[in-house]
Amino acid sequence: MRLILKIVAGILLGMVIGSFAPGMGAEWLVRLMVTVQTMINELIVFVIPLIVFFFITSGISSLPDQAGKMLGKTVGISYFSTVLAVSMAFWIASPLIPSLVGQELPPVPAGQRAFAPFLTLEIPPLMGVMTALALSFVFGLSIQKLKLVSIKSFADEGKSVVELFLGSVVIPLLPFYIAGEFAKLAAEGQAVRMLGTFFSVLCLAVCLHFLWLSVLYTLAGIKSGKPPWKILATMFPAYLTALGTMSSAATIPVTLRQAKKAGVPPHVADFTIPLCANIHLSGSAITISTCSLALMFLTNHHVPASFDAFLPFILVLGIVMVAAPGAPGGAVLSALGILQSMLHFSDAQCALMIALYIAQDSFGTACNVTGDGALSILVSPKNERAKQ
Repeated sequence: MRLILKIVAGILLGMVIGSFAPGMGAEWLVRLMVTVQTMINELIVFVIPLIVFFFITSGISSLPDQAGKMLGKTVGISYFSTVLAVSMAFWIASPLIPSLVGQELPPVPAGQRAFAPFLTLEIPPLMGVMTALALSFVFGLSIQKLKLVSIKSFADEGKSVVELFLGSVVIPLLPFYIAGEFAKLAAEGQAVRMLGTFFSVLCLAVCLHFLWLSVLYTLAGIKSGKPPWKILATMFPAYLTALGTMSSAATIPVTLRQAKKAGVPPHVADFTIPLCANIHLSGSAITISTCSLALMFLTNHHVPASFDAFLPFILVLGIVMVAAPGAPGGAVLSALGILQSMLHFSDAQCALMIALYIAQDSFGTACNVTGDGALSILVSPKNERAKQ
């Protein structure tokens, strides 16, 4: 929650400086903030392929091979839950977003002063995002099949290094990153309009979270023979806990306890809940897709004309969510690579995506962990449902 407050403070600081500094002859202050934002952006672009490679490699190589059928079923259901959730979000959000957003942002006047950074430092990433994704599957599956202990240790330790870098450097710098973008937007006269759009889009995303949870728990109710509303009410303490922690991993004890109360067999819950906390991010994916559609429409940036045009992004987003770090904002940082490579997002659009996402991160996380309870019921064999 402190991160959300810092992001809000960064937005307000950027708007104040961008609104008043140019008129006071202090354009240099806006350029200084844009310079800081540009440097932070280079760090983010550099670390994205590392997130994808180390997190997915470590995740695949750590999957318990003795689980067999249950493992495949859990991973498959988790992936399709994320893909179907984003597909639902596209079908519902696409016709609604034009009315929520209104007209696209007007172009910056031709005579407007350009607020370019004082200097730029290019830090090229070690590999492209899609290369990192393919390589992570090659290494992850090989490590698990061949029991390559030393390479697995490298993947796990690399994941720890990236986690430390994210938690100690990148995430603490995000408020300054957002402040630089909003300083530039305010100086160009577009910040107020952008904030109005933010609120409408975030409300839509939260509504889509609850709609998807209703779908999951309807299926869980059919599978278990229990009223869906009763199962969802049992899982609601996990939802409330996730609102405060903004972390699926930190909520695992509560999610596990409530899943068992909802009738999931203990041995199934003990396996599926920790696993789904890392691979099932349907709520986060709904937010990322909804916000990306809104930004594309707002900036008139290659808005997908049909579901077919957006489907490749949906399918890859479901895979990339597996690589999402457990830190606040980790899901959107993992998705930035495919937003840039597949939807051709600019650095400015990526900065706005981060601000939009983190503003609702607690709701997305709450949707993720609450959905884990429904997935555990769907994985459970019918003849092994726990007695209540």
